[in-house]
Amino acid sequence: MLNIENLNIYYGVIHALHDVSLTVEVGEIVTLIGSNGAGKSTTLMSLSGLLQPTSGKLEFEGKNLLDIAPHRRVTAGLVQVPEGRRVFATLTVAENLDLGAYARRDKAAAQQDLQEVYELFPRLRERRGQQAGTLSGGEQQMLAVGRALMSRPRLLLLDEPSLGLAPLLVKEIFNVVKRIRERGVTVLLVEQNAHMALAIADRAYVLETGRIVMSGPAKEIAGDPRVKAAYLGA
Repeated sequence: MLNIENLNIYYGVIHALHDVSLTVEVGEIVTLIGSNGAGKSTTLMSLSGLLQPTSGKLEFEGKNLLDIAPHRRVTAGLVQVPEGRRVFATLTVAENLDLGAYARRDKAAAQQDLQEVYELFPRLRERRGQQAGTLSGGEQQMLAVGRALMSRPRLLLLDEPSLGLAPLLVKEIFNVVKRIRERGVTVLLVEQNAHMALAIADRAYVLETGRIVMSGPAKEIAGDPRVKAAYLGA
């Protein structure tokens, strides 16, 4: 579904990504783990079109992403949930979700998807008339994910969904990620909570200072002594 080859990105003179290559197959949860500043979010932003690569290949379902404008990538089925949630604070929960379906023309199907989002996140239904800025951090994260699902993604890019959340909410968010995959959505997950990410992922890549240093089945990566020492506190 997704193919990245030899991706290079610069921030001015800083070489942020060095020949990064990875793939995501249909139906997988693939996680990209690494410390702060490793280049995880940079990778996702290149896919959504918020950053322009210096060189490399980006393909989604066989199409060259570099030829597709950022807003067209959403309608093509590639949707990002940004780090920090970035909900529209002065709009209600319902209005935020409506904006997720802004580019869609299948309004009846969008209404059906809205009900599925409310089933996935019952608290959003309860707070649908409430301003998004007044929600808790966990509720805002639910809203950010729900808003993305309203775009009907085929590949969902999740950037640090557990950031700043209490442990019980972290567990809930990761359970939701598994349920999203069960509904047929492929997931590329960027996450600092390596333990939780590796527990739900099929495959994993480890990114250090802009380079992929390890990849393989998530269970094998989780069992690697270097990963345990660096990311799992063992």
